[in-house]
Amino acid sequence: MNADPQVPHVPALQVPVLQVPVLQVPVLQVPVLHVKGLGVHYGRQTALHDVTFTVGRGELIAVIGPNGAGKSTMFKAICGLVNHEGEVEVNGVHCHDRTDRMDLAYIPQRSDADLHFPITVGELVLAGRRRFRHWYARPSAHDLEVAADALARVQLSGTERRSLSELSGGQLQRAYVARALAQQASVVLLDEALSGVDQPTTAELLDVFDELAREGTTLLVATHDLALARRRFPRCLAVNGTIRADGAPQQVLTVDVLESTFGSGGARAVAD
Repeated sequence: MNADPQVPHVPALQVPVLQVPVLQVPVLQVPVLHVKGLGVHYGRQTALHDVTFTVGRGELIAVIGPNGAGKSTMFKAICGLVNHEGEVEVNGVHCHDRTDRMDLAYIPQRSDADLHFPITVGELVLAGRRRFRHWYARPSAHDLEVAADALARVQLSGTERRSLSELSGGQLQRAYVARALAQQASVVLLDEALSGVDQPTTAELLDVFDELAREGTTLLVATHDLALARRRFPRCLAVNGTIRADGAPQQVLTVDVLESTFGSGGARAVAD
């Protein structure tokens, strides 16, 4: 009987293992404020059109533009204080009415404040806590503590019982900032908050703004002081009817952009 033929040994096939790199997908941070196609009309007059920009957490932004450019209107529209077209999103939530915008704090111009309204500094600051309780509920001990801390941060401790009409321009602005602090808003919109205050108060307020931005609060500050915008703000929005430019001061505070925003006086503003 013949033996079975020898089957040749075939070595196992060595298949190389492919090292596939793991794709690192960046985590996209939801913008704290997204404005798209914002427009405001008063009858047949267009105050703003096609205002679109996005703001991240902890940004400090100067909003520049001449009188009547629509800066105040833009702030009021974002906060839902005037009718508007377009979209406003806060922390990824589309805002349909005023109640959706409680994470926004608006500080108006001093000329818009009713200084004769019978309210004290303490009551003004406590108004920022309304978002955390029912309208009929009295302020809690925690509310009082937060309000006191807010006043201390802007160096207004001890003014709780003073009326608004007793405050200087700088003190009034600091009181409104304290209300925004008590509100614990993600975004604070300050309309000419630095106008009509002396240099020491301006420096104090800017230090507070810097501290808030470091803590994650986003601030948009309308100002006519272009030199201040250049020195102290990492980002500028130029507004005149719409967004004329958006970027770092060296990109926005140029002759071309300022002439587009302010007219022929823009070139002089760059030189100053």
